[in-house]
Amino acid sequence: MTKEKEMPLAEYQQWHTITLPFVGPQTSESAAENPFLNYRLTVEFHHKDVKYSVRGFFAADGNAAETSATSGSVWQVRFTPDKLGKWSYSAHLDKGDNIALIEGGGTPVEIKNAAGEFMVIPSDKKGADFRAHGRLVTDKGYFRFKDSGKYWLKGGADSPENLLAFEDFDDTYRMQSMNEDGEAKTNDSIHSYEPHLKDWQDGDPTWKEGQGKGLIGAMNYLASKGMNVAYFLTLNIKGDGKDVWPYVTPDDFMRFDVSKLDQWEIVFQHMQSKGILLHMVLQETENETILDNGDTGPLRQLYFRELMARFGHHLGINFNLGEENGYAEFTPISQNDSQRKSMTDFLTEIDPYDHPILLHTHSHEPYRGIILDSILGFKNLDGLSLQVDKREGAAEVVSTWKQKSERAGHNWMITMDEIGMWHTGAQSDSITPNHDSLRRYVLWGTLLSGAAGVEWYFGANNRYNDLNTEDWRTRDRLWELTKHALDFFQNHLPYWEMRPDHNLVEPLGAYCFMKNGEVYAIYLPDSNEHTLNLGATRNTFEVKWFDPLTGGDLQTGSLESIEGGRVVSLGFPPSMGQDWIVLLRRIE
Repeated sequence: MTKEKEMPLAEYQQWHTITLPFVGPQTSESAAENPFLNYRLTVEFHHKDVKYSVRGFFAADGNAAETSATSGSVWQVRFTPDKLGKWSYSAHLDKGDNIALIEGGGTPVEIKNAAGEFMVIPSDKKGADFRAHGRLVTDKGYFRFKDSGKYWLKGGADSPENLLAFEDFDDTYRMQSMNEDGEAKTNDSIHSYEPHLKDWQDGDPTWKEGQGKGLIGAMNYLASKGMNVAYFLTLNIKGDGKDVWPYVTPDDFMRFDVSKLDQWEIVFQHMQSKGILLHMVLQETENETILDNGDTGPLRQLYFRELMARFGHHLGINFNLGEENGYAEFTPISQNDSQRKSMTDFLTEIDPYDHPILLHTHSHEPYRGIILDSILGFKNLDGLSLQVDKREGAAEVVSTWKQKSERAGHNWMITMDEIGMWHTGAQSDSITPNHDSLRRYVLWGTLLSGAAGVEWYFGANNRYNDLNTEDWRTRDRLWELTKHALDFFQNHLPYWEMRPDHNLVEPLGAYCFMKNGEVYAIYLPDSNEHTLNLGATRNTFEVKWFDPLTGGDLQTGSLESIEGGRVVSLGFPPSMGQDWIVLLRRIE
């Protein structure tokens, strides 16, 4: 007899998503035996160096993004392998009352393809694509790629917050329009992103015979400007937009819209390929108690588990506990400190990948401080998604909470995600061509105070605002200015080793970020002469200048070098009449 030839193992690339299908019982979104609650798919992935336990999900016919199917017998798991070499997997589908909410127990259900092996080979991706770098985690108050150790700063769009209110997603509509004081106004229309149809490119994904091009094109545009993050809500029932939810209907929180979520996934995968972080905001201040009255009970657990099962595999993602979380006069029905911590603990428990978890803040005191003081030092909260009403004070707010978190023994990552005032935010280029106050106080001010990135909020009262913006080109210049700052930090600074000390510079109004005796990056708001106190070091430093308006290479000013041990003049920049960044680097 001839020995049967052994089939080669399937090959997948490192950091690329693997979607494994399993054929199980026929069911539907509306079945009496709720497939989201009374079934639990768990898949164990094993490598010689690591193992992961990953939840799967009901996938209808396995192609619901294209077919809009609501029923079927396909269950899926999505997994992103981080190690090269041989992997094995074993899948278990169990049935039982409320079994999706627990680990273990239930009655086993037979599925096909329940076990197997595969090989993982190196990724072929390059550039900004997250699949070229691996998974983002937090370290030293910044984003860092877990595998390569490279640090990463974000810059991009905080608006529109209802990004996913897109007419090409199944069953997506606005529950009601809004015309209230203090909020962005809406009508019955949701997003089409028609201006970005021209940015869609051949080979880019679509669904259902060409749908999705507007949003895919918008992400292409943001990536072309060097932006690497987009902020979006996944649940805004009762909120401002009232047009985004993952459910079949907005009044049943135990059944999920399979085709809509599969279409979200197509967009998310494309964003990841473009190096765009998924800033996933889990709720809004107006709806933080609609699930379990704010507790992490069965409804919230089911919601978090479904999102984690479907989207937790992505490499560049952070979870945000919710906009403006906690009590304020305008939102008195809110979660309390215990509920915030419970949410954070639960997300940490169910996340196989250790994604960053942030808390979005109120815009001013006392509401911001009352909430944050009670959660300082809480180990499972990775940091703050900061909102600040008055831009002139943004840098100070970042510094304050960085210092408070350090003193509490748990260094927070703080990202500058929503700048006020609430009615204005970042206006269109046509109104503020060079965004002077944002460039000074927010972009450079917060990054040089230790912020891990900046996102731009479009305000409530602008023509193109936080809910109705269709075209990101309205802030084309703002993206350019942001990219200049990101390039400077990534190319010239060991920013994760630096700290702010703005008082070293005279006159006041400048920002100084430093690693003592090694490197100093200083934002000067004008071209006048400034001094720097270098009394703490006797090293000699090279002096270079960076233009925040044009970016590009470092330039030479009036001085080539300066010596420490005293208060020194920084000299003058290459040209006058604008703001500059001066960079001092120790000469070996």
